[in-house]
Amino acid sequence: MLKDITIGQYYPVNSVIHKLDARVKLIATFIFMISLFIINKFWPYAIVLLALVAIIKSSKLPGKYILKGLKPLRWIIIFTFVINVFFLPGDVIWSFGFLRITSQGLEQAIFMAIRLIFLVVGTSLLTLTTTPMDLTDGIERLLNPLNKVGFPVHELAMMMTIALRFIPTLLDETDKIMKAQMSRGADFESKNLINRAKNLVPLLVPLFVSAFRRAEELAAAMEARCYRGGYNRTKMKQAIMTKADYVANGIQIVYLVIIIATRFM
Repeated sequence: MLKDITIGQYYPVNSVIHKLDARVKLIATFIFMISLFIINKFWPYAIVLLALVAIIKSSKLPGKYILKGLKPLRWIIIFTFVINVFFLPGDVIWSFGFLRITSQGLEQAIFMAIRLIFLVVGTSLLTLTTTPMDLTDGIERLLNPLNKVGFPVHELAMMMTIALRFIPTLLDETDKIMKAQMSRGADFESKNLINRAKNLVPLLVPLFVSAFRRAEELAAAMEARCYRGGYNRTKMKQAIMTKADYVANGIQIVYLVIIIATRFM
């Protein structure tokens, strides 16, 4: 299951989406998230689905790889669905004891499940098509005006990127520790929740030790290279907006206008 987590991973492919400026993709992700919360009907989700399919096709990412990222979140999606189905008041269409399913609850459950799935898929496209370094530079350039009020923009961008970068590393480390513990008799697949919780203790301790050791090694490596973050730090590669970036910005604006218009139709 750990290998199914795609958040923070970069999928190297030569595509139009990969070549776009990181700032354009960050703004697009933000607009996409806003659009999901603007929608208040079912049929506008067809527009969102078409937009996602078009982006996935343009980025040359395998559809199975995208859907694989939903597997670790299936229990959250199911839990959200169940909560909305059984605990929202409305017109009762089925009841058994204290359990009741209402038409409003069923509609809201499906609505929230679709929104959550699209949210995960849409946001994962950002890290799949953008390298950690480009993501850092994009965040820093977007938040650059905050430097005038003393906000540590560079440090914030660096922390976010390091966190994203180390997600796959920690997942690989977790997988190795789990296999080592299972070879020694640990049972991580037991149906008994109490036993599974107990078996997590010998997993979490070495994982935290490994995480702190990696953080210390990273800090030492940055100091050895005389790393100093700040306003006067230069870039080896200067980000330049191209024609494709401006076209992508125009498409984002048209998409947002269409989604806003659907709310009043």
